[in-house]
Amino acid sequence: MCGPFIHQIDPVIGQAFGFYLWWYGASYSLGFIGVFFWLRHVRSVLRYDLRDVYTLTVMISIGILIGGRAVEVVFYEWPFYKNHLHLIPAVWLGGMSTHGILLGATLAVILFCRKTRNGFLSAADELAIAGALIMGFGRLGNFVDGQISGSLTDACWGVKFPDLEGFRHPVVLYDGVKNLLLVPLLLLIRGRHPPRGVVFGHFVFWYGFLRIFVDYFREYRVEIIGLPPGQEFNLFMTGLGVGTIIWAYRNSAVDRESDQPGNSATVIKSPSWFLRVVLCIVIVLPLVIPSDWTQDVPERYGDRHSGLEYSALYPKILN
Repeated sequence: MCGPFIHQIDPVIGQAFGFYLWWYGASYSLGFIGVFFWLRHVRSVLRYDLRDVYTLTVMISIGILIGGRAVEVVFYEWPFYKNHLHLIPAVWLGGMSTHGILLGATLAVILFCRKTRNGFLSAADELAIAGALIMGFGRLGNFVDGQISGSLTDACWGVKFPDLEGFRHPVVLYDGVKNLLLVPLLLLIRGRHPPRGVVFGHFVFWYGFLRIFVDYFREYRVEIIGLPPGQEFNLFMTGLGVGTIIWAYRNSAVDRESDQPGNSATVIKSPSWFLRVVLCIVIVLPLVIPSDWTQDVPERYGDRHSGLEYSALYPKILN
């Protein structure tokens, strides 16, 4: 038995230094912490020293924040941002893209591996597992914030979201469950010791392919060449994942020689105090990120709590 759910969860944890702290943003912080501890756990496999762990965690975190913001601005909210260019860096006003998060994280790993001369595929395979877990928690954060609504439904598990008519598919929960189920699948594939790149390829494929069906129940506000932008990214990831898996198996012999993990663990290198401080900053910073479109946050949440109004911080944002 089940029944429709009325969403009455407060998305705001509290306030600090004039900013809201959001449950959605907390999912990023938990995700960055998860990446750090996962890298510590597998660093002997990757032959990373502790400084590598700190450096890669920082680079991935920054890549996620920049990538998620950039794709949101360009593909989803450009009609708004072209008139508010000064607000592009204002992540505390909302607006992050899941596909941009994946892109930013991938580019960060590529840059790290090129800089340190470590194998990209080795790192990508290990981080794919942590990535699936992070994306799952992120979707739970979306649901707590009451955003990213699905289409109308009369199903018994429909959700009445704030400021929306009728009961709707909880698409973020569908996507969150999908992401969390990828974790045991990827661990199973990893346990078979496939060629490097196979685990990463499976993550990319299954994330994009399964999300095609999840997004069928989602309502997008914009379209590009007749398709919602999310579906275009899903199709691209599906093809990229298949191509990566095929490439990995065909090049497995060459891969064993050319894409070995680095040898940095042979020399003990501790992270500097500056690197430790930067890591703490990038872990705390996401707490101010809400799950919403930028132009919606001031109107929806400006007077939710006394003592803080976004419309006062940015009086021209609604004009």
